[in-house]
Amino acid sequence: MAKIKSAFFCQQCGYETPKWTGKCPSCGAWNSFVEEVVQREDKTRPDATSWDESAAKEQRKAHKLDEVEHTHEARMQSPDSELNRVLGGGLVPGSVVLVAGDPGIGKSTLFLQVALLWKGITTLYVSGEESAQQIKLRADRIGIKNNNLYLLTATGTDTIFQEIKKLRPNLLIIDSIQTLESPYVESAAGSVSQVRECAAELQRFAKASGIPICIIGHITKEGSIAGPKVLEHMVDTVLQFEGDRHYAYRILRTLKNRFGSTSELGIYEMVTGGMRPVSNPSELLLSQHDEPLSGIAIAATMEASRPLMIEVQALVTQAVYGTPQRTVSGIDLRRLQLLLAVLEKRGGFHFGSKDVFVNIAGGLKVEDPSIELAVVCSLLSSYEDKALPSNICLVGEIGLSGEIRAVNRIDQRIAEADKLGMDVIFIPRANAKGLDKKNYKIEIKTVNKVEDVYKVLF
Repeated sequence: MAKIKSAFFCQQCGYETPKWTGKCPSCGAWNSFVEEVVQREDKTRPDATSWDESAAKEQRKAHKLDEVEHTHEARMQSPDSELNRVLGGGLVPGSVVLVAGDPGIGKSTLFLQVALLWKGITTLYVSGEESAQQIKLRADRIGIKNNNLYLLTATGTDTIFQEIKKLRPNLLIIDSIQTLESPYVESAAGSVSQVRECAAELQRFAKASGIPICIIGHITKEGSIAGPKVLEHMVDTVLQFEGDRHYAYRILRTLKNRFGSTSELGIYEMVTGGMRPVSNPSELLLSQHDEPLSGIAIAATMEASRPLMIEVQALVTQAVYGTPQRTVSGIDLRRLQLLLAVLEKRGGFHFGSKDVFVNIAGGLKVEDPSIELAVVCSLLSSYEDKALPSNICLVGEIGLSGEIRAVNRIDQRIAEADKLGMDVIFIPRANAKGLDKKNYKIEIKTVNKVEDVYKVLF
């Protein structure tokens, strides 16, 4: 048979075809095929267990489901409490973790810091993007010494596996998957076929050896993880590192986790010495003002399963130009327009001739609808030019008829506000059913409509 020198791969799902086609028959994406040089030679790939003779002797055969023994493997507890939280309790032996984020967000710094802090195990840090001197400079900036951390600057998977066989590490960190090259594929590093082949080799190695692998990945300008979608299906856990480079806070979210919940997140603060885990982010997200200011309200929100107290800032001014401005930072613009329409229709407030600016302090992006009551109160505070008391917080979702709808996990929100020393919290009346107010020191006020809050506060 003639050797195929090139083929076309779908950038979305990795589907392969010998000729270009406009629409991918697998995922339905249009204009997603790119041509890549491939090699179809009779190269024998090494078995995934060939690195370990004892594992290679294991017999592969089918078993009945009842014959499979269920064992609880102890997780590897990393020295980073926020990373353990996101992973569901620590690293599972033999798991593959993919971490993606914007350039310069701090992915390499975070995992180099974890490797330096984890002194009880042997860690191999493989970098295809930076030299050993650059990694050494970052380690000196972090300021932690670890004699069990080994660096390898290589991009070939054959070289990496040879060093693994010599070193026998307990943890492997790859920075990044887009720089690796497999000798069994002839296309360039970062292409669909190379990313898919290198990820498959790492996955086979992790399952056979029991060594956890942390893979750092790039993202595209659209915000998705670079490479084929099959990359996210192959790994066990997918983490997303988010944040604005102009702010100090970073959020580590779980997009996929085969060994735990996807409703967890970790919060970090970027400092000179690396990433500092933030155990109580509410105190940092709330500004301390010397005097009361209008347009500021405090919301008790939930980020995944974690309660947060955030500061909502609003500014309402007379429009200078013909079309009033609507500018937001941290919330959805369409949601703000909906809230303004509710206030215009149900409350009689004329925002049509006003410029409206809304900001979430700290650079956070909040999708929880329970902050809508705080947004409305901050708008009314700026509209009336009357400051709200700094010791109150608000929880509630606003309906189109002006009613305040119930939210979930109200007990956690009240407990967080109580812990931070708030005196009063406004909650929806529907959430008061079955709630024992005697368990909290904070005063709990129930409201049913926006008019009720306005009468009390203004």
